[in-house]
This record gives sequence, structure tokens and C-alpha cells, in this order.
Amino acid sequence: MLVCVRLPSSVPWRGWASTFSRGLSVTAASLKQKPVRDLARLAKQHGVAGWHAMRKDQLIQALVRKARARQPVPAAAMRPKVAPARPAAAEAAPARDEAVALRIQEARERIAKAKLLATRPENGRAAASMRDRIVVMVRGPHWLHAFWEITSASIVRAQAALGQEWHAARPMLRVLQLENALQASPSERVVRSIEIHGGVKNWFVDVREPMRCRLEIGYQAPHGKFQALARSNAVTVPANSQADTLDTHWGDIAADCEKIYAMSGGYSTEHSSTDLQELFEEKLRRPIGPPAQRSSTVDGEFDPEESSDFQIEVDAEMIVYGATQPGAYVTLQGEPVKVGPDGTFRVRVDLPNKRQVLPIIASNANGVERQTVVIAVERNTKTMEAVGRDVADA
Repeated sequence: MLVCVRLPSSVPWRGWASTFSRGLSVTAASLKQKPVRDLARLAKQHGVAGWHAMRKDQLIQALVRKARARQPVPAAAMRPKVAPARPAAAEAAPARDEAVALRIQEARERIAKAKLLATRPENGRAAASMRDRIVVMVRGPHWLHAFWEITSASIVRAQAALGQEWHAARPMLRVLQLENALQASPSERVVRSIEIHGGVKNWFVDVREPMRCRLEIGYQAPHGKFQALARSNAVTVPANSQADTLDTHWGDIAADCEKIYAMSGGYSTEHSSTDLQELFEEKLRRPIGPPAQRSSTVDGEFDPEESSDFQIEVDAEMIVYGATQPGAYVTLQGEPVKVGPDGTFRVRVDLPNKRQVLPIIASNANGVERQTVVIAVERNTKTMEAVGRDVADA
């Protein structure tokens, strides 16, 4: 009787199959020790195509390929490859840093220039003749025009006064409204702060209501501290009905210079400063103001004989205007008055040196209704005695 005994392999079937499944080291030599039936079972289990027709050596080759395909990829092989730094980028870094530093320096210079309010002398004036001043002119019911001269020494003093706050301070124009302007020392209230910049020496300021005010130029710190450089003359902004907007250029305002000078306080006796008069005379290149104020700019001597025939004649007239219904009939002192299509009328009346009564009668178109308005007016003109001015006072 013949008995066949199968010797167990060195590795149990389940353990060896688990080793193969985990992709551990499997070699052709270790597979040759397995019977064909076990190799066929492994090939079937791991999806080897055509395993049932393969011989043992073919099964071994197919299983070795499967085992290699299941081996894990080393971590080092999975890491992305980092390209080495390009030498050109390292060379471009200093050039880029230099360009950035240049732009920063240019920005600092622009900021410093915009902050500097110091002005240069013009018209051949020496720098020593300059002084800190700001002059304001009224250019209509909605605009003020400010001119200033600021010396470099004044900027240095402002920088020292502000200390660490100087770096964040901004150049500013402040509008100060004069309250109780009729008093000897009116109080002032800041109603507007207008940020300005360097490189200019004049600025237009829009005003929103009639007021008496002055301007102040200086530097405003972030925490509210204001370092003033100069204060202007006081001006009165008229209402819309009292003034028209004036031209903006010196060459165009020559004809209106006396009006602008008066509106800007040039004839006021409140202030003794001559800044406004000097500015007008510098820009217009001619004297301005009454002869008593021109004495410092006009050469010549006073001759009493030349003023012996000096005289002045004054006359006056009055304008009467109003409005009624269109088509109405209006008379003034019995004389008919032309009425416009909208019912308005306007007529000039002589104003002699006496008292007079002016009746104005209006009737509607059909003459049924009538209304009378009486204006009583008196003119009293006096000619004062001529007064001479001593030459020594000129």
C-alpha cells in the first residue's frame, strides 16, 4: 500500500497569502517552493489573466510582477522635486530693493514739498524784505481770495513748537468768524479748517453765508493743536444782493480794484496794518486808496496854491420800483409809469435838496380797484468848510 504524505511548507498558506497581499518581498525562488495548485490559487485570487492555462514558471513570473506592482512607493520618491533657485532672481533682488528705496525717497520728498509753506520773493524783491503776512480780499458774496508770504524762519519756529507732532501736522487755513464785531475786541470762533499744500501762495475760500471774518494760516496737529504763522485783515462778506462776483485775475480786476479794496476793509479805521494796500499796489503797480494813505508811495510835495480852486459838486436822484398786477395802470406824481408784462415797474426820480411827497397810485385793468402808496423823502445836503492838511503830516 502506497501512502503519499504532503510536507508542510515553511510558511503557512494564509500567512504567505497575507504577505503577498501586503506587497512584501516576494521572489521567484520563494515561489518555486510552492506547488502549482497554490500558485494557481494565488493567481486567481489576485486577478492574473489566463492563470488556468499557465505552467508553473509562467505563474511564478506573473505573481512576481503582481507583487512588485503592489509594493508601496518610498516617501522620498513621492516628494515633489523643488527646482533650484535661479541665479538671475538672486541677482535681481538688489536692483529691486534699490528701486523700492528710490520710490520711497521720492514719496518723502513730495510729502515734504507739499507741506512746506515758505514762499520765494518775486518782482526782484530781496529775501530779507519778506515778512510773514496773509492778506484777504473779498471777491464776491461767495468767495474770499487769500495771498500770503511765509518765511523759512517761521517754518522752523513752527516745527520746533510742534515737536514730535510736526511729522503728522498738516498745513491749514482757518476761517475765524468775528462775533460782536462792533466791540473794540470782538471774539473769534473757528468755523472752517481748510487743508492746503505748499508750492502756492494764494487760495480761494468759498464762504456760505454773510459774515465778518479773517483767515489764519498755520499747521494743524492731529490732536487739535494749531501753530499759527500769520493772521489776515478782517473782511466783511456781503449778502447776494449787495455784491456781484468779481473777476479772478489781477489784470481783469483793475477796474474794480477800488471796490474790492473797500469790501476787503481797505478804508476801515479798525486796523492800522498796510498789508492790504501794499498787496494791491504791488500787483496793480499803481497807488490805491485816498491821498492820505498814498503818502508813503507817491512822491511829491503839497502846494497850497494848487488846492485854492479845489471844489466838489454833489447831486442825487432816487429810484422808485415796485410790482403790481399785470395790466395795471400806475402813476407817480400824476405821471404814468410803464408797467412790464410781469407787473413790475421802475422809474428814476430827481431828489432835490428839500422835502417832497411822492404819491404812487395803481389801478387794476378795469379801473374798479385803486390803491395809493405815499413816499415822503427829504434831502438835506451840507457843504462843509474846506480843510487843508499840513505838509508835515503828509
